Amino acid sequence: MKRTYLGEFEEIVLLTVAIMGDMAYGVSITEELEQQTGRSVSVSAVHAALHRLEEKYMVSSHMGEATAERGGRRKRIFTLTALGNRTLDEIRLLRNRMWESIPLKILSALPR
Repeated sequence: MKRTYLGEFEEIVLLTVAIMGDMAYGVSITEELEQQTGRSVSVSAVHAALHRLEEKYMVSSHMGEATAERGGRRKRIFTLTALGNRTLDEIRLLRNRMWESIPLKILSALPR
């Protein structure tokens, strides 16, 4: 199967969906991303990335129950798919392999 490549933002949104579990919806993902990365993120950018990830079959979504805190509106909950899980694993393995390939003298000079 041909590998689907992700941009950095799609990757961190996918990671955030994995972190959030069954609490992954637009606003909660945005807040977690801001907390994890320290950068400002718009809800619309998160929704656009989630849409792309859903088109790539890396996340699926369903409508959650209505809640009083949202005035009776339902949330769209996002869940990692098997393909999304495999993709994250491949990305992690690749990054770890590349980090392990950095010569020690260069690695020790990198800021911590």
